[in-house]
This record gives sequence, structure tokens and C-alpha cells, in this order.
Amino acid sequence: MSTSPRFRSTAVEQAEAVLVEQYPRLVRLAYLTLPDSLGRHGRVLLAHRAVQRALPRRGAAAGPGGPGGLDGSGGSLAEVRVRVLRGCLAPAGRTGAALARAGWPPGPPFVWGLRLWPPAGGIEEVARLLAGAPAPVRAAFVLHRVDGLPEETAARLLGAAGAPADAMAQALALGVGETLLRELRRPEFDAGVVSTRPTDLLRRRRRVRAGWAAAAALAVVAGALAVDGAARPHASRPVAVDVLDPARLERVPAQAWADTARVDFTAWPARGGRTTDRALLSRALGAWSTASPPHAPAPPQPTPGPPAVGRATPGRAALGSAALGSPVSGRAAVGRAALGSAVSGSAVWGRVAQGRATRGSASSDLGALGSPVSGPAVSGRDAVSRAALGSAGLGRDASGRDAVGGVTRGPGPLVSGGRRGVVPVGAVGGGVVVRAAPGVGTDPPRRAPQLLYAGDSDGRAVVLLLDGDRVVRYAEAVAGRGARELDFARTDEAGVTTAAALTLVRGHDGGRARYLLAPWIAAAGTRDLLRAGEDAKPLAFAADGVTAPVEVPRTAGACAAWPALEVTSSARIVEKHSFVLADLGTLTPVHLTYTPLPDGPGAVAARQPREATGAAARAAWAATACRLPEMRGMRDGGVRAVNIWEFASSELPDGGGRAVWSCTRASSWAGPGDVLVRLSPAAGPPQDVARAPDTAACGRFGQHLLAGTRWRSPAGRWYLLAAGSREITGITASGAVRAEARGRTLAAPAGPEAAAVELTGRLASGGRVTALDGGGGGRD
Repeated sequence: MSTSPRFRSTAVEQAEAVLVEQYPRLVRLAYLTLPDSLGRHGRVLLAHRAVQRALPRRGAAAGPGGPGGLDGSGGSLAEVRVRVLRGCLAPAGRTGAALARAGWPPGPPFVWGLRLWPPAGGIEEVARLLAGAPAPVRAAFVLHRVDGLPEETAARLLGAAGAPADAMAQALALGVGETLLRELRRPEFDAGVVSTRPTDLLRRRRRVRAGWAAAAALAVVAGALAVDGAARPHASRPVAVDVLDPARLERVPAQAWADTARVDFTAWPARGGRTTDRALLSRALGAWSTASPPHAPAPPQPTPGPPAVGRATPGRAALGSAALGSPVSGRAAVGRAALGSAVSGSAVWGRVAQGRATRGSASSDLGALGSPVSGPAVSGRDAVSRAALGSAGLGRDASGRDAVGGVTRGPGPLVSGGRRGVVPVGAVGGGVVVRAAPGVGTDPPRRAPQLLYAGDSDGRAVVLLLDGDRVVRYAEAVAGRGARELDFARTDEAGVTTAAALTLVRGHDGGRARYLLAPWIAAAGTRDLLRAGEDAKPLAFAADGVTAPVEVPRTAGACAAWPALEVTSSARIVEKHSFVLADLGTLTPVHLTYTPLPDGPGAVAARQPREATGAAARAAWAATACRLPEMRGMRDGGVRAVNIWEFASSELPDGGGRAVWSCTRASSWAGPGDVLVRLSPAAGPPQDVARAPDTAACGRFGQHLLAGTRWRSPAGRWYLLAAGSREITGITASGAVRAEARGRTLAAPAGPEAAAVELTGRLASGGRVTALDGGGGGRD
């Protein structure tokens, strides 16, 4: 027989009266039952919330049991206790605890700006003693030992709340002093009394300001989208209106670089003859904000082949030679563009063509495929036929002329055209070609960028912008129609040397370029890295930092010259500081350095790489410069610096003279680098020993190095040679050759056939290092 609504209402009112009267005892039960992982503030709020939510709803079924005394298993207090226990035992497990800590589901009481906790001693002391017990056991302890309920009554309440049957037995085994329990039972002790302190006032103020700023920004963006959404069909995400306003571009004072400890791109002033040309700046910002397609990551580049001369490596046989980075000619079909080789397919908006690695001439729906370039994403059916995509002139135009090795040949005026080795993101509507170095997003700026340059150069209008850790170059034709271009480069943690220059415009054939020098560059020159004995030739540059046209390295054909920049910083930055920059087809020239031998006449203590301006550095770079295009990082445009570390020298057997061991490391902006270890005898060409991609070896955090190779002496005998860096005190060879040597070098006879040899070096610290082999070797 059901109870009438009138009597149900009376029962709820009775339960409310009991809850208010017994509120401190119920809060104590809830607080001690809740897990201590919630923290004191969270437990206080959740304890009060559990008690306040324990009031039965009108029309709810009667509580556990029938009529009984106040502390019996029936009655209003019994029902409220069961509901409190159910609310406290609910947030069990990681998910429930996380939701409870986050205040979900939401409900009163609400506290903002204060932190709450119980006073020292009393309930907090008991909570500490019960911290290791499960929640049902803590609840049983409070009901029986603190509230004084009989064991059977407490067990029935726990059972009605869903606690396990053995909770009471475990609670009886808990050891808590009676003195503390008597303190908790005293009438003057109130579990509802809490201490309060304010939260972090400064942080709260910042959050309020950030909230209002975010709300205002959202309102502006929503209004801009509502008014202008239909007029921007290519926009991929909302952009704040003030970002597109040229008047809001950040401009740095002309002498800021001389009055700051941070000498990088952020210290560049706005230079050029068109820094006030609102129309040009608006076109650059508009192209960036609306014409950036989603950045598709490039497929993994193929690992360079093994060196030309066999090498002894741990568990590996010496391998033969392989041509590295050879240009592959591809003839484009008429009206299409040659895209390169080893392309893993092209994604075309509206049309799809899957490429295959080809050699010689090939023709597909979109064109011939030639040198390593990742497939571009192209918007528009005819975009490919109108604009060359890929590295420096990947295909010339729609006329169908040939492209060789990804670089077009033939004279032409200087333009800011394609760059070797930079991932082409795509060509989008409006004739904007977008290219980005690896790891650089092409998304629109979130705030107004810094203006570095705006001006005309060799028939192109160029705008350079800085947005956080990336530099963006926008270029368009000064007169007539032509494809507009956006180039993105990574510049995080740039400094005096790596922020010293940017490529402004480049020739069609990739053989010449103009640069914009940093404001702290006082003098500039050019020199050929292959001619160590020649001095630098002066390079003229205008007051705004734009240089005269400069020859740049050519990666196709014979390596007959390797032009480089040698610039000198102003004495206001550092006295007599000259350094070398090499143009490897990217927006940011690469810094070249040199680390000399740790012993011998020019020995120095362990230190950072030095500038490549001395006689020894010039000699080292003369023998290495032509190998730069083979290193994988050079092909994808993500290199910030290249260092040659001469880590050891050794006497070669059979009168072979003294040889130098070097490690060339191309360090990327992301951190890892590609390394090439070589052995340079006194007579004869250098010999490749080992190479490894994406490694810390030969860098700041890879200073222990061991390498080995097979070498044929002038007498025709084969030897196993090995050498280690400064901290190596001994070398051991095992496998096909068994030998041991003290010191940093080893030379042992080896058979004419290449066989697996394992090399191990002992460090002065007692540790060991294996030989660098491009696989798992080269680590401590």
C-alpha cells in the first residue's frame, strides 16, 4: 500500500529537521569517508555537498527499515545517513575521483575566492590516521567508533549504502586512540567549522582580465565572421580583425638592437622603401590569413646510401658505394610542371594523381616526377599548370620545358622563386604559392606580426614578417601579373649568427641571390669555400641592409665553387667577430662553424665550436663543402648550422702519414642532426667512415664519439682503423678483427674481405661507447 503525498511531504520535512540538527555529525561522516586524494578543500566542499544532497525528494520511497529510534536502522536519520554514505562512496575509482575533484555534477555549496580546510587536530587528525583504509572501512569506523552506533546497526546502514560486508570487520581492526575519539564526541567540537584563506589574488586578477579579453576577442571574431564570412571562401579559420590591419604591425626602433640583450630577429627594425605602403602590406597579410592551406607533413626522406668505401661497424659488414643525391632528369608533359623524383604521390584539391618514383622521362596526369620532393597539395584545377611547385624552379612554366634535378637551368632576372629542398605546401586560389620548411605551420598569425622589411628588389615586391618563432616572406611582381609567393622558415632560438641574414630574392636559375642583413652587421664579403687561401671579397649593401647580387652554390653539375658570405658584427655587439653563412636554398642562410683537434699545435680546451674563419677552418671546409647537399637535412630546408669537428688524428700504417678524423654535423632547428664521419689522410682524397641521421652525435649532448673503417695502405695491405674523441682512453675490436689499444686510436691488420667488426671505446669516467654506424651504435 503506497503512502499518500501528504504523509510523504511530512516525512521529507522530518528528514530536513533531522539533517539540520545533526548537520555537524553528518559532515564529519562524509569528510572522513571521502578519499584524501581530493585534498582538504575539495573534501570540505564535497562533504557539505553530500550532506545537503542527502535530503529525500518529495515522492521518494521510504528509507531503509521501518520506524525506529533516532540511532536505529530506521527513521529519518538512518535514511539521511544512508544517502550521505551513497554520495561519498560514489566517487570511487580514478574517473569518479577526477569528476568529484572537478566539482561534477555541479551543485551547492559554491565557494569562489577562498580555500577551506578543517582546523588542526580533531577531525583532521582522524582523517590522517584513516588515510590508508578504504572508504567503506572509514565509514564503518565513524558510524561505530565515533557516532557510537551498535555494530549490527552500523553494518545494516553500510549494507543499505552498498558497502561490502567485511567493512565492519576491517574497521574493528583499526587502531585509533580513545582519547582522540573522546575529543571528537565532545559537544563543543563542530565538524562544520572550517578555516579560510584567500586564493592567489594576483593569479585571480590575471584570469579575470584574460577572461574579459577572450570574451572581447570572441565577440570581435564572431562579428567579423558574420559580416565578412561570405566574402572569404578560402578562410580556414577565424582571424582577429586587428591582425589584418597593417597599422597594427609591430615596428621596432632602428637602434633597438644596440640596447638589448636579446640580439635576434625581434631586434630587427622595419626597413625598406615600402614600409608605409598600406596596400602592399594588406595584400601580404591577406594572402597569409586566407590563402594558407592545411600543412601536410612531408613523407619520410630516404636515408642516404652507405659510403663509397667499406667500413667496419658493430655487427655489420662493410657495404659498397652508392650515389647520393644524384639529380634525376624528368621531362614534363606539355602544359604541366616537372615536380621532382621519389615523390610519394600528389594530393590535388579537385583532382588526385598518385606518383611513382621514376628515372629518366616520365609522364603522368600532372607531370613528370624527378628528385626527392614531397607531393604538394594544390587548390584549383589549373594551379599546377600556372605555377611551378617545389624546389627552385621545379618545372619552369606551362610551356612544358624540361626540369633537371628539380632546378631549372638558364639565365633570368632575380626573383624570389622556388627554393631547393623546401616542402611545397601547395598553390591556392588567387595564384599564391605556399612553401614551408619542415615543422613550420602555415596557419594565420594569432596576433599582429612584426614587420622586418617591405620594399622592391629586382622586379619583385617583398615583405618580410616575424611571427613568434617563424619568419614569413611574401613576394609579388612589381609590374604585370605573376604568381604570388609565401615562404615560411623556422627561427626559434635564433641568435647573433643565425639571425644575421634572410634571403630576399633569388634568381630563376638559383645561381644568384640578394640578402637582407641584420642591422648589427657592419661589414660583409664573399669567398669561395673551396679556395682556402683566398681572402673574402667585399660585398656592398645598401643602408637598408639589402646586398648586391651574390653567387650561390649550385647543387647540379660539377662542384667547382662554393660561394659563402663572411660577415662581421658591429663592435657594439662584439669586437672582431666575423662568421660564415652559406646559402643552401632556404630563407635563412646556414651558419658554418669549426671545432679544432683536441691535441697538437692548435689544441684548445673543450669548448663550443668556433667560427670558420681561421686557416685550419678554411682548410677543413674546402674538403667538405661539396658534400653538404648529400646530408638529408640540407634537402628539406630545416638546418640552422653545420659544424666540422676534428676529433682525432692518427699515424697511418706503412708510412701512410698522419690522418685527421672529422665529424660534420648538420644541426636542425628541431634539435636532431645528420652527421658524416670522414678520415682525411695526408695524401689522397678523404674517405667516408660512417653517417647517421637524426642523432645527437657530434653535438653538445653527444660529445663521446668512436668510429672505425677499413683502409688500404700504400703497400696494398688492409687495416682496421679506429679513433675516438677526447674522453676515450682505450679501444677494443672484436669479431672478424680482434685487437686492443690504449689511447684514442687503433690500427690493426685486417683481411682483404670486409667482415663484421665490433668496436668499443672505454671512457675516462669508466663508461663505454660503441662505434657510430648509422644504426644503434654511437651511444654511451
